[in-house]
Amino acid sequence: MTTAPAPTARRAAPAARHSARKVRPRGERSPLASAGLHLTLIVASVIAVFPVLWVLLTSLKPAAYATTTDFFKDTTFENYTGLIKDTEFLTWFGNSLVIAGLTTVLGVFVSATTGYAVSRFRFPGKRGLMWTLLITQMFPVAVLIVPIYNIMASLGLLNQPAGLVITYLTIAVPFCAWMMKGFFDTIPREIDESGQVDGLTPFGTFWRLILPLAKPGLAVTAFYSFITAWGEVAYASAFMVGDENLTLAGGLQKFVNQYGAQWGPMTAASVLIAIPAALVFLFAQRHLVTGMSAGAVKG
Repeated sequence: MTTAPAPTARRAAPAARHSARKVRPRGERSPLASAGLHLTLIVASVIAVFPVLWVLLTSLKPAAYATTTDFFKDTTFENYTGLIKDTEFLTWFGNSLVIAGLTTVLGVFVSATTGYAVSRFRFPGKRGLMWTLLITQMFPVAVLIVPIYNIMASLGLLNQPAGLVITYLTIAVPFCAWMMKGFFDTIPREIDESGQVDGLTPFGTFWRLILPLAKPGLAVTAFYSFITAWGEVAYASAFMVGDENLTLAGGLQKFVNQYGAQWGPMTAASVLIAIPAALVFLFAQRHLVTGMSAGAVKG
């Protein structure tokens, strides 16, 4: 006569089999999921790098092979030397550098002071100012270019660097001021109160105590302001005429005519134009993620 196994033994058997299996730690991906993730990242990286690599290699090809896939045939730097010697590229580069530099400095100052004022003080028209900063970001360039052109013409600022700087500030400041307002909201108000106790003025508190804590937000503001002025095409083409006044965006149009495009000089100019933007990005890179996420905490 056989006896039935005890209930505890029956419950222990499945538990023993379950414990014998290899349990994957929580959060660890399976080999198949890991391979799929890495494959996706590789494909995305190739897609992102391919256009840049194509432009770089095209800039090193002679004109006869500009539209072919013979990237390493008769490699030459003639496109770069011809660009500098035969065109006003250095003048365009200098104009863009001045305009982008002024836009960056003024954009950071105006955005930071505006964001701090909206974050810390109560004053008449505060809500209207905040709505204005938000609404002005909704208008596309095609809608604003004609009224801004008329305003600049009436002020005598067409074909002047100051006109472009003011125009770019109207694009960069609303977004950056709103972002800086959100960033300043994350800084404790006790710091302002301690500055007042030490006898600092509101601007002194802002300059000495708050700004050093706002470096990530300032880095994002500087980067956005610089890129806005450095790579903009529509306003630069409409407001500036004459080789001595053109920016890089307007100068590139010199390489396009009704019969085609000079791909060699154009791609060489594109590579040189990308260098300052890359340097600014590398300088501000460690602050970009922190600044953008902090500015999005509060609205």
